[in-house]
Amino acid sequence: MASFNAYRNQNPNRLNSISDDGSNDLKNNIRESRWIQPEQWQLPEVQQTFQQGVIDFSEVHGMLQQLGIKVQKFELPKILEEHDKNKDGKLTKEEFEDLYLKLRAEKDPGSTWNKTVKPTAGGVDRFITKTTDNTDSNASTVEQKQEAQGPYHSVLVEERVWTANWLNQFLADDAHLNLRTNPIDSQDPQGLYKRCQDGILLCKLINIAVPKTIDERAINLNLSKQDIFRQSENLELAINSARGIGCKVVNIHPENISKAVPHIIMGLLWQIIRIQLTSEINLKHVPGLILLLRDGETVEDLLKLSPEELLLRWFNYQLQRSQYKGKAVSNFSGDIKSSEAYTYLLNVIAPANTKPALTLNPLNENDLRQRAELMLKESDKIKARAHITPDDVVKGNPRLNFAFVANLFNTYPSLDLPTEKVLQPDLVIEETREEKTYRNFINSLGLEPHVNYLYSDLCDGLIILQLYDIIRPNTVDWSKIYKTFSPIKERFQKLNNCNFAVDYAKEPLHFKITGIGGSNILEGNKTLTLGLVWQIMRAYTLSILQKLAKSNTPIADKDIINWANDKLKNANKKTFLNSFQDQSLSDSMLICDLIDAIKPGSIQYHLLKTSGTADAKMDNALYAISMARKIGARVYALPEDIVETKQKMLLTVFACLMASDMLGMKN
Repeated sequence: MASFNAYRNQNPNRLNSISDDGSNDLKNNIRESRWIQPEQWQLPEVQQTFQQGVIDFSEVHGMLQQLGIKVQKFELPKILEEHDKNKDGKLTKEEFEDLYLKLRAEKDPGSTWNKTVKPTAGGVDRFITKTTDNTDSNASTVEQKQEAQGPYHSVLVEERVWTANWLNQFLADDAHLNLRTNPIDSQDPQGLYKRCQDGILLCKLINIAVPKTIDERAINLNLSKQDIFRQSENLELAINSARGIGCKVVNIHPENISKAVPHIIMGLLWQIIRIQLTSEINLKHVPGLILLLRDGETVEDLLKLSPEELLLRWFNYQLQRSQYKGKAVSNFSGDIKSSEAYTYLLNVIAPANTKPALTLNPLNENDLRQRAELMLKESDKIKARAHITPDDVVKGNPRLNFAFVANLFNTYPSLDLPTEKVLQPDLVIEETREEKTYRNFINSLGLEPHVNYLYSDLCDGLIILQLYDIIRPNTVDWSKIYKTFSPIKERFQKLNNCNFAVDYAKEPLHFKITGIGGSNILEGNKTLTLGLVWQIMRAYTLSILQKLAKSNTPIADKDIINWANDKLKNANKKTFLNSFQDQSLSDSMLICDLIDAIKPGSIQYHLLKTSGTADAKMDNALYAISMARKIGARVYALPEDIVETKQKMLLTVFACLMASDMLGMKN
């Protein structure tokens, strides 16, 4: 039976102007921005210019432009003075060579790459990755041979540079990373990746994106470069925690990061940073977002929008408040290259008391790059530049421009609600904890499209059917499923998919779906949709156990309980698991005992709190979840689930620990 991808075509009705998760960087393709020539100063025309042995200052600007190096004329005198060693107003070939290479390194960091990450098409880190044929090995190596053949990946240099600068800023005060005194070198092609190798930076970044995801007591700090085992533990913790907050981590393993594989690390970093940038773009933090509602829409319609869609609405809303006469902005690439929309946006959101005041002066400049620079200088007046460069604007880099706009929104949302539009106290303005957990679970599996709102994004059946195929391969006959929808038949086609989703749930998956029909999924019935998604999550977790056990018999709850008690008994632990409803689980002591039984010596018992207060239980639960992830358990549950003894989520915690134990024994 063919897979989903064999039949799938992008649905044109879905917004697809920009990748949510960086998946484009995980594919075997090149992304070009500009062409970097080989050592151009050795070209015949350059050699001809130096027949006399020197070049006048007046010729330098034109020669640099010919070689693709753009320098403003007002910058030249100081630059030339530094390179004119004998102060005769001329440059020798050697002096010009030094100048050219220095400017090339500054203007185009790609020119300084070493052989591990090879210079190629301009602004792109290109490299070969080679995987072994051993299916049990997840390691990747970066080939150093220039002539190596095979699939290769790429990372845009400007994205690497921006990421390094962003991390230096947001993690500057972390005592363990020491980035204020020893920042990541954004000009070093390997610098960013090497700083991620021990896992500490990734763990800290995850806690910036979603506070209290990782208990820092679980992180191995003060590591030496030789301490590979403890570094690997940190990376396991970081990857499983990233999975827990909804990052797509399929095929991301500690070995990939410890070997500093660029596209793997950049893909993960961008996902975490994106979560941080968009964490407060919601009605809870900015009630004024209701001003973006269109005629006939409700607050729930805003919940259905992706962060990109919300930001574009906000962008255009602010432009409508200005004197902007251009077309509406529909993306973060081509529509913003001229800097015109940005210039008006900055003027309308800047606080009225900004001194010096922002102006529209950048629009008087015809050169787009220079205009972008002037526009960014305007953004400096409100301290909102956010590490973006004129080239990033002019080239329309979608990720970096998205980050720039997100930063503007977070700093100056400019959405003050009039008194008559204050939100009602009982209005649902954010997803529940349960909804968020299920959404993060689905997104971590790398399915397309990205799920922003559970009910609207599952209503066409495609995500649900893909999940079925993960749980039980070849469950779905994709030839009977609609992958795209025509406007006239859209409802019928989506209902067809949802009916198949219900049929497959009955057989062969044997879900309990009494009262659930295809129309309930199509219409986004919250209770019934959540019930189905819970069974999918449970089936997924148990399917992993069944595969590891190489059993034809489904794993039952009692099997997990018996395993846990055997493990506890064999490790001489005094705790005993009666059921997943056991209220004594709320202090996390039994879970920590089980983790220590799986990996002896892993739990630092002196860190656990025994007072029994709500705060003590929350601290213990956060520590337990972090330690579970550190030993390889793919836990999606939150500390609140343990403290409140949520039976469903506790089942997944113990099942994930059992899977981690079985995998450890297998290896």
